[in-house]
Amino acid sequence: MKVLIAAGGTAGHINPALAIAGRIKAGCPEAEIHFAGRRKGMEYDLVTRAGYAFHHIEVNGIQRSLTPKNIARNIAAVWHLALAMPRAGAMLRQLQPDLVIGAGGYVSGPVLQAAARRGIPTAIHEQNAFPGVTNKILAKEVDVVFAASAAAVDRLGAPDKTLVVGNPVRPEVFRQDRAAARKALGAGDRVVLLSFGGSLGARRINEVVADLAAWHTKNRDFLHIHATGSRGVELFRRLGLEKGFAGAKQLQVKEYIQDMPRMLAAADLVISRAGALTLAELEAAGRAAILIPSPNVAENHQYYNALELEKAGAAVVVVEKDLTGEKLIELVDRLTSRPETLAEMGQKARALARPDSLDLIWDRLCQLVPALQGKH
Repeated sequence: MKVLIAAGGTAGHINPALAIAGRIKAGCPEAEIHFAGRRKGMEYDLVTRAGYAFHHIEVNGIQRSLTPKNIARNIAAVWHLALAMPRAGAMLRQLQPDLVIGAGGYVSGPVLQAAARRGIPTAIHEQNAFPGVTNKILAKEVDVVFAASAAAVDRLGAPDKTLVVGNPVRPEVFRQDRAAARKALGAGDRVVLLSFGGSLGARRINEVVADLAAWHTKNRDFLHIHATGSRGVELFRRLGLEKGFAGAKQLQVKEYIQDMPRMLAAADLVISRAGALTLAELEAAGRAAILIPSPNVAENHQYYNALELEKAGAAVVVVEKDLTGEKLIELVDRLTSRPETLAEMGQKARALARPDSLDLIWDRLCQLVPALQGKH
């Protein structure tokens, strides 16, 4: 039994794909799971770190802003797209997979199209209420469509084969031992803040979190873990020197958080973007949050995702144009001054979680490919 999973671009596509891979391995230990993605994308690191075979295929998006640099990128993107279908076909001939799954990102397009046109069983998962262009195209060609939200069903355009399953979250997010996670960090009785702006980083979040760090390292005894993202490393280092918090013991600065389940378990309050996977993990961990939706996403979908948590009382939403260091400090000061408020917000977040998501996906995949359960 061979399964090929195509996913790339962001952790919001890759981590659900890894969660699905883990559920397939749990149900079918003999399954041989392969991933397809870009070697220069973050999928290569995350997938190989998880121990799965990785196959390179280069697919890039078209840049809408026509700067000289982006024109060069677009020429490369068109070239890679022209080569993608032949390369996807060669990959399928080499691997002979019994099932092909797409979890989003441009790389899913040619791999899933090539598989569907060869009659290989196919499925895709859409993480957002506003589906991406790639999944809108693929939904009409694949056998099964998994949607995180009921709002995505009509937008995907294939309601008869779409199953609403929520966003699959790694089981370890649900199973973490909070006391052990806090002990490992040396948190003691301190409030633990966790902040991040995505794998690449978000400049505005790094800037306002720097203001927050400058305040709390002098005024409050927090333990604060902050991930700058790859593009924010130098910026945050410079801000630390300018604002006087560089080297503060209360602050742990990382480029990327490799062990998010443990960090979420230890945290009391999370400050983050509002990507679909981030919200699913906040719900699974039961964590209070201050959400700062990215304004640079299709149909402003992060804002609408975040509103669902705010309506439930699990989060506070701040749109980026209104975000200042002073506003973030005021919010953090107010929320952390009442531990019962954070606990109540966390409970409301946990009530939104979908712990059955992976089982729903597994059951439907077994209907699609009975051999997954040893049935022929």
